Amino acid sequence: MRNVLFVCSRNRLRSPTAEQVFASWPGIETASAGTNRDADNPVTPELLQWADLILVMERMHRSKLSAKFSAQLAGKRVVCLEIPDDFDYMEPALVALLKDRVPRYLPAS
Repeated sequence: MRNVLFVCSRNRLRSPTAEQVFASWPGIETASAGTNRDADNPVTPELLQWADLILVMERMHRSKLSAKFSAQLAGKRVVCLEIPDDFDYMEPALVALLKDRVPRYLPAS
């Protein structure tokens, strides 16, 4: 089982959508978190240690993680999906974008 963590800014729209969309993908467990202090579920060292793969929505998320959690990121794969903060939770266009960009990083279903 691989643990996949999705990260955006506030953990309200993009990363929870990704967590939901891929929750039933075979061979993985999903979680989501946000980089901002006011995130619904803020990124913690424990979450980063749990994750085998970290998928961030924008480059700034990777930068924030690197600045704050460099020790926990050692040896971790952090991939930027390049998905801007232009979508609502479970918006069909966001779901389609996630389904296009994420599966290449997941175990074959």
